Amino acid sequence: MGHTTIDDASAAVTIQPGAVVSKVIYRDDELDVTVFGFDTGEGLTEHTAARPAIVQVLSGRLRFIVEGDETQVVPGTWVHMTSGTPHSLVAEEPTIMLLTLLHTRA
Repeated sequence: MGHTTIDDASAAVTIQPGAVVSKVIYRDDELDVTVFGFDTGEGLTEHTAARPAIVQVLSGRLRFIVEGDETQVVPGTWVHMTSGTPHSLVAEEPTIMLLTLLHTRA
């Protein structure tokens, strides 16, 4: 099959009080796609990804800090990071985020 359709990626997780939840919704040789659910005030401390990454908010709002620059990530915002880029985030309201990690070829 040459394509994959996911009708409602945001339905893959339910936001839990005081928690961060995640679920891989797609994986192949080229990419991994994970949906995250963040309750208000929850987030991820500064870290880096070993692969290039794309972040998209499906609902809610994140305070996203990438390489020291803070931005509001809302539905419609698209953030691309090369591998090794330091970043962190905090949900300013209940938020569902889509993370796509790209496999690089040697």
